[in-house]
Amino acid sequence: MFRISQYMREIAEPTPLGPKRNPPGPVVIWNLIRRCNLTCKHCYSISADHDYEGELNTEEVFKVMDDLRAFRVPVLILSGGEPLLRPDIFDVARRAKQMGFYVGLSSNGTLVDESNIDRIAEIGFDYVGISLDGIRATHDAFRRKEGAFDASLDGVRLCRDKGIKVGVRFTLTQDNARDLPGLLKLVDDEGIHKFYLSHLNYAGRGNTNRGRDAFLETTRNAMNLLFDTCWNDLQRGVEKEFVTGNNDADGVFLLHWVRRHMPEKEAHLRAKLAQWGGNSSGVNVANIDNLGNVHPDTFWWNYNLGNVRDRKFSEIWSDTSDPLMAGLKASPRAIKGRCGDCSYFDVCGGNTRVRAMQLTGDPWEEDPACYLHDDEIGVSSERERVQLKPYFKIRTARAS
Repeated sequence: MFRISQYMREIAEPTPLGPKRNPPGPVVIWNLIRRCNLTCKHCYSISADHDYEGELNTEEVFKVMDDLRAFRVPVLILSGGEPLLRPDIFDVARRAKQMGFYVGLSSNGTLVDESNIDRIAEIGFDYVGISLDGIRATHDAFRRKEGAFDASLDGVRLCRDKGIKVGVRFTLTQDNARDLPGLLKLVDDEGIHKFYLSHLNYAGRGNTNRGRDAFLETTRNAMNLLFDTCWNDLQRGVEKEFVTGNNDADGVFLLHWVRRHMPEKEAHLRAKLAQWGGNSSGVNVANIDNLGNVHPDTFWWNYNLGNVRDRKFSEIWSDTSDPLMAGLKASPRAIKGRCGDCSYFDVCGGNTRVRAMQLTGDPWEEDPACYLHDDEIGVSSERERVQLKPYFKIRTARAS
């Protein structure tokens, strides 16, 4: 996750660099349930509205939570499918809060209504993220359900009115990029605290629909709009948080934005961004799916590192005998091609490995979704670009 607002504040009021502080354990995004009432085009878990066999029961979930806390995991993001369809979701969330986790709820928002908003508020979620993939018609088309936009926006408003920190999540593709200005205005008009732009990652239905990924210039335009909006809000004293995910080239692109607008700030920001270091899948970000399989992040569902029914999460996460985990935890990572030659590798960290795997069969190839030009990252335009292969299923390691 790239925290735009944090670095914009750093530009406005620079702070000393200081030592790098690594988190005590990974953020765990936990898909507690695969069932969902929607069938979104970009769903990485390919969920549908029916039950899935073999999911962890409440007792198993609680046992895993004990291990996560002992392993010093600081954050649990409860996700799905649609997590509000899980009958014990409030029991799980309440226990997580009591154990001292930062607890987020990742929902499509359509099931947040008057019947459960008081229970959601009572839990004390640290954050509730609700997806809006454009204004009404666009969102409903993405979510494949008429009325989904209105239901999700009602859920956002209910959370906001209950004093819950709530944010809007938006997955950028070429089909909905035109709605971004209107969505940013909606967030502003509604007094919503956070906006999260997710770049499309190639997994699940997101992989099937990768042909609709935003073109590189579209991505650049979207990011410039996001940077401009964030900076203008900061100058107006508006307390709002802007973040992006799934494309760590955003940090490098921000450096170029600063070079154009405030060149005297670039060196300081470069040092701060290098300390961040870019992609942290398999290091500071982890995923547990509904069956208990552990993955380097939520987009590696067809690469299993182990299962929490067989081994503790802490043991699985610390095991570098798996070649993918060994490569992800290496510092620096051994990335090939354009990413390996990039002058800003220390900022980006080689970007998202799952896209390289899906499109080339090699997780250490260059990320095909880097939207910066060759001259912007200091690589020769004469070099041969990676050849993309047809999509195939990634082998499953240690499948359970």
